[in-house]
Amino acid sequence: KPGEQKHPKEPSSLQCMHLAVVACGDRLEETLIMLKSAVLFSNRRLCFHIFAEDSLKPEFEKKAMSDSSPCVFQLKEWPSSYTKKFESNIYPITFSVGNAQEWKKLFKPCAAQRLFLPVILKDVDSLLYVDTDVLFLRPIDDIWHILGEFNSTQLAAMAPEHEIPKIGWYSRFARHPYYGTTGLNSGVMLMNLTRIRSTHFKNSMIPGGLTWEEMLYPLYQKYKNHITWGDQDLLNIIFYFNPECLYVFPCQWNYRPDHCMYGSNCRGAEEEGVSILHGNRGVYHDDKQPTFKALYEVIRDFPFEDNLFQSLYYPLQSKFLDTVHTLCGRIPQVFLKQIEKTMKKVYENRVIVYLGANHRY
Repeated sequence: KPGEQKHPKEPSSLQCMHLAVVACGDRLEETLIMLKSAVLFSNRRLCFHIFAEDSLKPEFEKKAMSDSSPCVFQLKEWPSSYTKKFESNIYPITFSVGNAQEWKKLFKPCAAQRLFLPVILKDVDSLLYVDTDVLFLRPIDDIWHILGEFNSTQLAAMAPEHEIPKIGWYSRFARHPYYGTTGLNSGVMLMNLTRIRSTHFKNSMIPGGLTWEEMLYPLYQKYKNHITWGDQDLLNIIFYFNPECLYVFPCQWNYRPDHCMYGSNCRGAEEEGVSILHGNRGVYHDDKQPTFKALYEVIRDFPFEDNLFQSLYYPLQSKFLDTVHTLCGRIPQVFLKQIEKTMKKVYENRVIVYLGANHRY
């Protein structure tokens, strides 16, 4: 009716959990296995935002299978019982400010794209960004709930780069400001994009604050001769000047080889198990950390419609027996605890549904 106020639709971020990834070069299979792990264990509907260079875009959806494993299906090949749990959008690699070629070459191919997610995904309220070499070992729902734990100034969450300053990279070698005592790892980053877009950030360039988009390129220009890890270093610089904006994850939400290859130093994982596995250093594809490689291969090879205990949990236990000679392999319970807990919940829910449907009074 004329003059009647229209109520806006419920934000899409309330309807599903948004997950973003940037895939370039040879990262197609890693990305598909990461997305597979997300769908296997999560409960609520997922919205995938896949940023891919032009040559990879058709690879995500075409009808084809990887030569390396019969279970690495492209997204449209997944069984309907899984495809109904998510929707996917594929975007080109774009940079809204500065020189695109500089951004592309900043660190790993296209990795700097993550810095521009608040600018590109204008209609998304909140988002979980992960690197391609991440595996979910429990529902995304659990990390998504952390958004509700943000205080009034926090707008992003990341885990420390290391737990022990004396062996951390930033505390020993960094030539630029970084967050806290050991810096941050940006491979798993939970973001309230609405807050990021509306905040003016303190910085080392002008006395007043700058918006996220205004800040990115000048920040890069100022520190480009001092950064080693590209966009991760820029994020460390941003949160050095704006520490009140950051929520710090415990290490089990971004568990890397560094947490076990020098001896176990992630207490949260020892107590609760690994929640998100981050196989950086290329450990899924070499034999330096066979425990990480075993997890990747078992999730990769899991037949979608098969039994989780039979075709995922038991093969993992078997493969882990061959890794006990390594420092990471000596603590298999750390890697299995959350998977076991998640699978038990899945089967308990199925039993309740089954009994409810068949109960007779």
